[in-house]
Amino acid sequence: MTRLAHRIDMLDEGVERARQIVPDLPVAEVTLARLLLMVGGGLQEELERKLKPHKLGDSDFRTLIALFSHPDGSSTPSELCQFAAQGPTNMTRITNALVKRGLITRGHSEADRRQVVIRITADGRRFVRKLLPPMFPRAHAYFAGFSEADKRHLGRLLRKLAANLDHLDADAQR
Repeated sequence: MTRLAHRIDMLDEGVERARQIVPDLPVAEVTLARLLLMVGGGLQEELERKLKPHKLGDSDFRTLIALFSHPDGSSTPSELCQFAAQGPTNMTRITNALVKRGLITRGHSEADRRQVVIRITADGRRFVRKLLPPMFPRAHAYFAGFSEADKRHLGRLLRKLAANLDHLDADAQR
């Protein structure tokens, strides 16, 4: 049995014991939330193992991918903070590290000299093009046994869950 499968079995047993103590425990919701966290953690660990030889962390990778995928290869620090789910201080650390490696540049906007613009370099684009393809087989393997319809359905359900979380977050901020 794999490490994750064993932890899921332990989760099921623990939730059942908790339900016996607290009969109105929302078993399905608690189990699904924990499963998502466990599987998400497993995917995160997998990604970090792939990035480590390249001396990248997940936030560095997300920042680089955000710039790579942007039509003109540039963004502002605040947009990158949102995309990478990082605060300004950590984004400064991330961009400093990527600038030092020559993967991105930091400069001022031509339209507004007060605004900082971060741009992926040609070396950064080459690096991403080299980095991504070896990750594809594992990405396919994650979803082995899933039909295309399964993947679309899972995507819809996860987006629905994300919208619910956004609504809860908005309610909490009121």
